[in-house]
Amino acid sequence: MSPAVTPEELVDVAVIGAGSVGSMALWHLSKVPGLSVLGIEQYGRAHGLGSFAGESRLFRMAYKEGELYLPLLTDARRQWLELEKEADTQIMLQVGALSIGTETQPEMIATRGTIDTFGLPHRYLDTEELRKGFPQHDVHNGDVGILDPCGAGLRPEVAVLSALRLAEANGVRMLYRSAVETVEPGDNGVTIRTARDVVRARTAIVTTGSWATDLLPGVRDLVHVQRLALSWFMPTDISRYLPDQFPVFMRDIGDVHFFGAPSLDGYSVKVSPGHLDLPTAPTLAELPDLPNDFAPRLAAQVTDFFPDMNPEPVRLTAHHEMFTADRVPIVDRDSTGSVVAVAGLSGHGFKLAPTFGRIARDLAVDGTSELCPREFTLAAHQERAALRPWRGGQSQHIS
Repeated sequence: MSPAVTPEELVDVAVIGAGSVGSMALWHLSKVPGLSVLGIEQYGRAHGLGSFAGESRLFRMAYKEGELYLPLLTDARRQWLELEKEADTQIMLQVGALSIGTETQPEMIATRGTIDTFGLPHRYLDTEELRKGFPQHDVHNGDVGILDPCGAGLRPEVAVLSALRLAEANGVRMLYRSAVETVEPGDNGVTIRTARDVVRARTAIVTTGSWATDLLPGVRDLVHVQRLALSWFMPTDISRYLPDQFPVFMRDIGDVHFFGAPSLDGYSVKVSPGHLDLPTAPTLAELPDLPNDFAPRLAAQVTDFFPDMNPEPVRLTAHHEMFTADRVPIVDRDSTGSVVAVAGLSGHGFKLAPTFGRIARDLAVDGTSELCPREFTLAAHQERAALRPWRGGQSQHIS
């Protein structure tokens, strides 16, 4: 049972939302000597309703999104290994990341550009090398591959639970099943109200994912929420898709984007679409379900990439993610200085979660973070929005 919090109590930092970034922020905060930290989560510990749910996520160092993220990825990879060591459990599957597309595909050009700019380890594969090395894929004529040996698969539920257990073992107190109704900045910190409790904190970190607009009115005009789908299919021979033979992957043909991971359950393979015209909405409450024709369209494209897959998905789950217009995350202190906003992570969130958590800790404790680019600030987002009006609704790749 969660410990009681009295209305008069003042904590140094309250973290609202204990999912991808919130759990990591709590883990980092728990290592700061003498700091009183409270976590508040509307659901249970490592629940399955957040954007992190879905068994596996991709980690890439050869990042097509470019140089803004390379310092963050370097830090995140080190921290994922540190979390594994502290938790004494496997979180990062070091299987490499394979990108497949034509040489003229924009995603492939961008990935090669990142590799060349930063001198990253890699292996280029021509069409025949790709067919020989990775026969699981139906390699089309003209397809080439880029193998990122520092890429990996991440186990998100394991990671979130591990970070929370470590944080609690280090003295962080948690309020689970406590939905926050208001966050009220004032002269002496923040008042946080739930249905049962009133908490005062010197600083609040709000990292509530797709629910962020409920508590962060300053981001409402900068974000939208998108429906995501994760799907698993059964191949004829599962042994070819186990982690020792099958890297995490991304495949691009025109505007078709798929990503996936090796089998973790021993019978199915994660092969999921990047978009397939999935619904968008201003807020999570307004987000519609997957279209009725989604599964047949998905199956047709999956079997084009993997002909030995049974075309019926064995699992098809609906999720959500919050995006900004330019897919650059929002991580910043608000104008009062007492609320740290983490929102609109735009598909970058889980792979960079421990680094976003570290930045949130730095902003809450020190007021600044050397790791946080100016592009992430609210001011920078507002400047870009003024220069490029955005009407929302675009479909986004999520791997």
